[in-house]
Amino acid sequence: MSTRRSFFRQAGAAAASAITLPGFMPEAYAENLQRHMPAHLTPAQLAQDEDFWAWIKSDYTVSPNILNLNNGGVCPQPKIVQDAHIRFYQYANEAPSYYMWRILDQGRESLRSKLANLAGCSAEEIAINRNATEGLNTVIFGLNLKAGDEVVLTKQDYPNMLNAWKQREKRDGIKLVYLNLDLPQENDEYFVEQYTKAFTAKTKVVHITHLINWVGQITPVRKIADEAHKRGIEVIADGAHTFGLFDFKIPDLGCDYFASSLHKWLCAPFGSGLMYVRKDKIKNVWALLSNNEPDGPDIRKFESLGTRSFASEMAIGTAVDYHEGIGTARKFARVHYLKNYWAERVKNIPGVRLHTSLKPQYAGGVALFSIDGMKPSEVDGALFSQHKIHTVGIEWENIKGVRVTPHIYTSTRDLDRLVNAIEDISSKRKKS
Repeated sequence: MSTRRSFFRQAGAAAASAITLPGFMPEAYAENLQRHMPAHLTPAQLAQDEDFWAWIKSDYTVSPNILNLNNGGVCPQPKIVQDAHIRFYQYANEAPSYYMWRILDQGRESLRSKLANLAGCSAEEIAINRNATEGLNTVIFGLNLKAGDEVVLTKQDYPNMLNAWKQREKRDGIKLVYLNLDLPQENDEYFVEQYTKAFTAKTKVVHITHLINWVGQITPVRKIADEAHKRGIEVIADGAHTFGLFDFKIPDLGCDYFASSLHKWLCAPFGSGLMYVRKDKIKNVWALLSNNEPDGPDIRKFESLGTRSFASEMAIGTAVDYHEGIGTARKFARVHYLKNYWAERVKNIPGVRLHTSLKPQYAGGVALFSIDGMKPSEVDGALFSQHKIHTVGIEWENIKGVRVTPHIYTSTRDLDRLVNAIEDISSKRKKS
């Protein structure tokens, strides 16, 4: 801890004297991480190394009393990211207008490059904002659509996005064409067929959720996007639950627009996100907030937010470094292993049903289960009141169940506790 504290004291001094920002990750910590990393193990092998992940867990300040299995909502930050956020915040408070606008603000371009490198695209295609909702709303409200233009989306997309499209429908007279997906699926062609059947000569945009948050379903964005582009249709991808966990680059998806919440799997400060717009598409999207060139070709037009939290923004860089220290493939392998660890055990409990694929190409760490004869809210409530396990009950369209989302700091012992709790609740239901 003394090493971490001294780093941030030195960071403030360095920034004040050189008018530049220091590195995001303390070198001593990065070296310590590499010493603990069993480099000879494949990601799949490392996923089962409980000693290594116990060491990773010590980086988090999660409650020892409440078992948090709703990381799909928002992920905690490792202590090193919290420290960076706090230090930058304290630093800004020494002389706000000077340190925020003249020093911390200078770090945005290096941060943009860092995020672009992780995303596999040009820095000129990345805007830094507060979450996926803000990024996707910017695109949804910024596209030049007129009355009669059609947009294809699904009833299982995220509510904030559905509401944004409904607002455009109400104001501009566009037509929304909804798919009602039957989930889970382990067949890419099911999704491709559902979307392409809905495309018409009037379809201008298709909205695709990369991972459907209710059940953890991964959708074949690239295959759908390729079919859309053949027909001159633009593609928006909602990557709120994939960036920072799944091993992909944004251009791999073939989408024109993409947004993610960095406070999910990247474990960046709460209220941080990114938006991707393909370079040649930037000029076609109006800035959501005022800008001197709202229809210009510069990605920075989407960052005209006025005064923002510079501290949380700069600490994103520490989250990126921490993430890369572990590695995306290792992170995904661990989370997927944990999901299957508990799901394999509960799917055979009498009365318990699993509603998520166990295959890595169709689901990551998010999974949904239900207990016959019980409402999701009843199961969710029993898990917390009787076992102090925090999950989330889901009732949305044709989806009903309890969502469980472990994280890299979650241990198999934690999930044994979950399995025992589900067995207990299920057995009590049968006796009642």
